[in-house]
Formats: sequence, C-alpha cells, structure tokens
Amino acid sequence: MSASTELAAAADSRDPATGLAAVAALRRLLEELEAAHVGNARAQGWSWEAIAAALGVRRQTAHRKHAHRLTGDTSGSER
Repeated sequence: MSASTELAAAADSRDPATGLAAVAALRRLLEELEAAHVGNARAQGWSWEAIAAALGVRRQTAHRKHAHRLTGDTSGSER
C-alpha cells in the first residue's frame, strides 16, 4: 500500500488518535508540496501576484509565507 493510500485510510479511521495523526501528516505534506511548487514558480519567473492568484490567496499572504524559504529572494521585490 502506498503512503498516500495509507494516509487516506488513516484519515477515514474511526479512532480519533489515528485520524488526527493522519490529518497532521497530510498538513505537513501539503505544506511541503506548496513550498516546492511556489519555489518552482518563482524560479520560472512567476510574480507573487500570479502565485497568489493560483493559490487563491492575496499576494502579500503568499509572499509572507514563502519568501523567506527562497534563497536570495527575501527583499519583497516583484519580478
């Protein structure tokens, strides 16, 4: 069984401890996935405005959350 299948099964568990652990694991996975794709978008020249629109958040929110993770891109300047 794959990790995603195991997480899905755990998230559907009637045991609160198992279900909540699965939710926490999914949250961590989602954060990692978002960070990777934001980094990729910035590397390809996407603006914070375009990234924010794709994520359904405001530009400032996307920038505040991700700019510090990107080496050399903490000035807040738009490309």
